[in-house]
Amino acid sequence: MISRYGIFCKVVELNSFTRAAELLGYSQSSVSQTVRVLEQEVGVTLIERRKDGVRLTPDGAQYYPYLLAIHTAENALVQKQNEMAGLQNSTITIGTFTSISRTLLPSLMKSFQQRYPAATFVLRQGDYNSIGKWIREGSVDFGFVNRDAVEGVELSVLYEDEMMAALPPGHLLAKRDVVSLGELAAESFILLDEGEYSVPLTAFAWQRLTPQVKYKVYDDYTILAMTRQGLGVSLVYQRVVEGFEQGLEIRPVRETPKRIVALAWKNRKTMPYAARQFADFILRRAAGQG
Repeated sequence: MISRYGIFCKVVELNSFTRAAELLGYSQSSVSQTVRVLEQEVGVTLIERRKDGVRLTPDGAQYYPYLLAIHTAENALVQKQNEMAGLQNSTITIGTFTSISRTLLPSLMKSFQQRYPAATFVLRQGDYNSIGKWIREGSVDFGFVNRDAVEGVELSVLYEDEMMAALPPGHLLAKRDVVSLGELAAESFILLDEGEYSVPLTAFAWQRLTPQVKYKVYDDYTILAMTRQGLGVSLVYQRVVEGFEQGLEIRPVRETPKRIVALAWKNRKTMPYAARQFADFILRRAAGQG
């Protein structure tokens, strides 16, 4: 519904109560009554009613720019509300790591854009620590993190991701149904570079083992390619290796090292509207709520 300021401005614009009422879909009497209420509010007569139409009184002429400014601001507010509802001109900036970018985010972004086609995304790749830093300093709206690797942020757990042993074809350990960290530590090892907090190294440390790290690689899928070539063995996340098992021997690990993947943000109440909508969308999907 249009406010009394908008009705008043339309009467002035059209120089007629009748034409303003017809355009706005109101009765002439309701438009006239609305203007009277506004005049009572400001304490002066704003419009002089004449046979050939209406015109502003001297007081009305002084008030008109301010009342028009209120009406313009109201229109801008409604437009912004409509933009926010449709996520028009909204950019969502997300901190993420390689496996999330390749396996989880593409389908989520596609589904979200079917509902909000105007939403755009910026993905910043990093490790757990850098993503946590970006969240705290506000350079990303939210991010995917390992719950155990970040501090000083709000978060909601998405899922657990167990690490599996990745072995070259024909490797001796492939004869086993389950391998141990001790057996992997004795082999040439390709380590996933996760930043300051490393799930594989933490798991080895708990067992008082020191793996023979020959390569340290940031990208999960590069590790899979290197393992296929027989450059070493590795620990990779189950969700990463799904669909990429060809040319590899994948075995569970007795000690079940894993990470707890969470969605994290600085303050949900102050998160941009579009980002909050997408974060909620991700959490609903993770909970199986569509």
